[in-house]
Amino acid sequence: MVIQPISLCRDVDSAKVSEQVDEKRLLPVRQSSSISQICECKDHWTWNASKRSHEVRLRGDIGETAYFHPNWSNSTAAVRGDKMLNGGIFYWEIKLSERVFGTSMMFGIGTAKTRLHADAFVNLLGEDENSMGLSHKGIAWYNGKGKQYTTPFRDNEPTTIGLLFDGVNGTLSYYKDGQDLGVAFTGINRIVDSIYPLVSSTSAKTEMTLTNQRRCYHSLQDRCRHALLQLLPSIDVIDTLPIPSSSKDFLRQENFIFSCKSRLYDQSSKDLTS
Repeated sequence: MVIQPISLCRDVDSAKVSEQVDEKRLLPVRQSSSISQICECKDHWTWNASKRSHEVRLRGDIGETAYFHPNWSNSTAAVRGDKMLNGGIFYWEIKLSERVFGTSMMFGIGTAKTRLHADAFVNLLGEDENSMGLSHKGIAWYNGKGKQYTTPFRDNEPTTIGLLFDGVNGTLSYYKDGQDLGVAFTGINRIVDSIYPLVSSTSAKTEMTLTNQRRCYHSLQDRCRHALLQLLPSIDVIDTLPIPSSSKDFLRQENFIFSCKSRLYDQSSKDLTS
């Protein structure tokens, strides 16, 4: 199986990453179509508190903010999302604070085999065949190889990165501050293992906040389920509905919108407790 970053520029050796980008050789940036038109349904997931480096703290009401290396950094840390992506079409955004700097801040996807910590500064997502990702230096990485995909992010400037995962056609595309950067990876639908969102960072005290999660309806039944769940005050009401048990089970598959509120948090610090 071969999954390669889209061919934009020359191959980049992982030990000799160029800081300069020839903008004339990059594909033109397109204005984004409305994501709400591509993925109509709001989605509900967050970072997985049990699948993270010890150098990642989770903050926010549902642990949506990943805070990397809270003291200092001599390693690379990652955290996995609790959403399995295979077969669907999903969009999510990562808001970066003004602390954009360092060796590698990455946004991508991977299987459960992806390392979540390395005792060195590395491009963790895309270091092997188990994951792929885009670094803040504009390089798309897979299987230890990188290709220049877009211009490097400006240091110390907040930015928002959007990821559009198309599990039907097997592609991963990126958006930057609302602009469509195009397809970065293809052939992803040939991966048989479960695939999850991932972020990583080498830089101390950096923040990445998950926001604007969306997905596409995969059937009329799915669309009706989502509409019904928006009308229910809580997940407990499902048991009182005059519908078959199989239909109740189907509704519960989308219960994260309610169950996320019952997770364990330290409310004083808004850090997720392990």
